[in-house]
Amino acid sequence: MTKERRMEVIAKFARSEGDTGSPEVQIALLTERIKELTVHLSSHVKDHHSRLGLLKMVGQRRSLLDYLKKKDIERYRSIVSELELRK
Repeated sequence: MTKERRMEVIAKFARSEGDTGSPEVQIALLTERIKELTVHLSSHVKDHHSRLGLLKMVGQRRSLLDYLKKKDIERYRSIVSELELRK
């Protein structure tokens, strides 16, 4: 992910100015990295090292989503719909 793309994602999902650590920002950044790795793994099938990293990122995103769901259901619903995580 380029630095510009990272800054765009942070600006889009930040809750206030300078916010980089809220669950929404972390989930959005993880989602971007997961999308990139998924594309990479479709062409590099035997790259098991990256596949393990992908699985860890998916688990971390799941944990953050569970936390947000428990903390504030409306914020959870908005991030899920905005990132289109549920089909």
